[in-house]
Amino acid sequence: MPSTKIRELPVEERPREKLAKLGPGALTNAELVAIFLRVGVKGKSAVALAQELLSSRGSLQGLSRTTLTEMMRFAGVKVAKASQLCAAFELGRRLAEEQISGQPLDSPEKIFDFLGPGMRTLSQECVTLVLLDTRRCLIKTEEVTRGTVNESLAHPREILRIVLSHAPHSFVVVHNHPSGNPLPSNADREMTRRLARAAEAVGVPLADHVIIGAASVDGSPYFSFREAGLL
Repeated sequence: MPSTKIRELPVEERPREKLAKLGPGALTNAELVAIFLRVGVKGKSAVALAQELLSSRGSLQGLSRTTLTEMMRFAGVKVAKASQLCAAFELGRRLAEEQISGQPLDSPEKIFDFLGPGMRTLSQECVTLVLLDTRRCLIKTEEVTRGTVNESLAHPREILRIVLSHAPHSFVVVHNHPSGNPLPSNADREMTRRLARAAEAVGVPLADHVIIGAASVDGSPYFSFREAGLL
């Protein structure tokens, strides 16, 4: 059965009208995404299309990590719709960074609170850099790479190329384990040793390497190389 078009819904159930009357907090995630999509496709309303996008990525966080090219693989999502969504999510990301501006990210707990919610939803390993100033406050974050389910394919040379282009005082490497177990693999340990040596040589220390998971043997949802005495 074809989906109901938004214009066929009662006025109070249409996303834009509902937002104007009740405020954005009253809308579901699908309704909020639908406002950016504006229109659906044949047989599918904007709300139904939005729900399909959200379901395909597992969550709103998952959708926020979807690239423009990946979004455009969905039927009915062309460059205009995909660009509007990517722009909205980027504004949200920048707002999150602005909110922690001036606050030192000086512990793995703070790093986890900042990046953990989004990275725990990813189905692939992703390596992100947290670039810090002299007070350990955020300069910016940079995604280095995404890999397969269990391999991020990050190379110390590529990481340092990005780090040096922003001239931070120090940096933290953060990556996720989609399996949920944050304990480091042998490859993680070796990469961290090599990166720490190379970073020291160029005078920009690796402050920590934090692995985001769900829970480990001791119940922690992350693993910190610094906290474990491995840096």
